[in-house]
Amino acid sequence: MKLNELHAAVGSRSTRKRVGRGTSSGYGKTSGRGQKGQLARQGGHTRLGFEGGQMPLFRTMPKRGFKNVNRKEYAIINLDDLNKFDDNSEVTVASLKDMGLIKKELSGVKLLAKGELKVKLTVKVNKVSAAAKKAVEAAGGSVEVI
Repeated sequence: MKLNELHAAVGSRSTRKRVGRGTSSGYGKTSGRGQKGQLARQGGHTRLGFEGGQMPLFRTMPKRGFKNVNRKEYAIINLDDLNKFDDNSEVTVASLKDMGLIKKELSGVKLLAKGELKVKLTVKVNKVSAAAKKAVEAAGGSVEVI
């Protein structure tokens, strides 16, 4: 295949609609907007969720629950994920990111006690559950809360 033989897929490209260019063009006079009415007017579109003056659905539905704007969300790491590290190594937020165990740091990293730890590690995280701390110390490691 050569560069001069490349073509766009059929139907992927279309010519733009040129409106208001005479009656014989098919889009003259009213430019495809029809006669009168709200949609024929300039700027005659409504906002999202507008139902013609009827009470919109999103306002008729009851509000449920509570959304805390100051909520902190932590990236979760489990004990069995830490077995990928070498013995006597230090586990930090940066090293967890490098290993691909967490994608985003969010408000911090929290260590939970799912699974069992088989290596001795020094873990430096923002939060840790009591059971996870006990398990890391039982494996001969230590936990440091940043």
